[in-house]
Amino acid sequence: MSVTINAHQLGRLIDKTIGHMGSEYVEPLHGIRLDVDARYLYAVASDRHTIAVARYQLNHGDQQQEPWARTIPAGRLRSLREWIDSIKGAGLITISVADDRLTFEGPLTDLSIAVNTGMEFLDWRGLLRKHVEQAADGTTFPALDSGFLARFNTGDVLRVRLTGDEKPLLVFAEDFLGAQMPARYAGVYPAKEESFEGAHKSWLWTLAAGSPDATLDGAAFEEDRPRFEVTADIRETGEGLLREVLHSVTDGHLADYDTQRALWMAHIRIGVANWMAFRYLTALHNVDPRAAAAVVAEVAGELDSGEIGEFAWDAAEQAGFDPQQWHDEYEAHLKKSSEKAA
Repeated sequence: MSVTINAHQLGRLIDKTIGHMGSEYVEPLHGIRLDVDARYLYAVASDRHTIAVARYQLNHGDQQQEPWARTIPAGRLRSLREWIDSIKGAGLITISVADDRLTFEGPLTDLSIAVNTGMEFLDWRGLLRKHVEQAADGTTFPALDSGFLARFNTGDVLRVRLTGDEKPLLVFAEDFLGAQMPARYAGVYPAKEESFEGAHKSWLWTLAAGSPDATLDGAAFEEDRPRFEVTADIRETGEGLLREVLHSVTDGHLADYDTQRALWMAHIRIGVANWMAFRYLTALHNVDPRAAAAVVAEVAGELDSGEIGEFAWDAAEQAGFDPQQWHDEYEAHLKKSSEKAA
């Protein structure tokens, strides 16, 4: 089973979808899916928040073959993209699959990638079929320049309103309003006039094979992050802090104040610290969402390193405090508590 595509087109398939891959904690989605049917080679990627499908119509000799699909692991995409760049754009690449290998044969060199054939990918045809069929024909269908659209990555949640086929797209966010004019030219040529019905028809053959009940939700694609890993996602961080506050309050009620006072105090301290962190995080996010996201990501890296004691010591010295004095005082406190207990 094999298909042939030139280097330029294969590179475009990867470039159009690579930004939509899932994280390393969602292994079935952590890569780009190459999917072949009787007419097209598709590149598919999704992180469950977005999904992207790019397709290439197969050469006549490659059509009408048995469908097959394999996921290129995210860790191999950089080497694959560099290998493609080493080939002239018109150079032909043959992609073949056999057992657990995906092989790319170029004019001068070949590249072989190990793939996991046991991972189930989402039903992307069914998912998109359902949403495309729910879209109403006759509504506005303007052409938008994706490069301009990317400028609205403000770090905020955006709401959009289509005002007409040749009217601006309005973009709203908190304390933000923008508009993007429709594209009138695709390169040197006028943008092709197209109706939603026409665009839908061009994908009918592809999407017909999908289940109308497909969804991005499901246990098969739930993130399976090891619990000692620290998330860099700001919402998950907030959720974790609130969860720990409530757990600490519960544990504090369960601990006996008279016989387990040290344990009781530990639970109280944990709850207080997490509540303070949550309130500070939400305040920072309200003032500057990007700064909040950057801080969460930086702190996640520090916690994963396991060296927060050293970081705290250095931070204390930089702030003009005396961490050595704190250490000595705490050691004396522990010694005194131990002597009382004896």
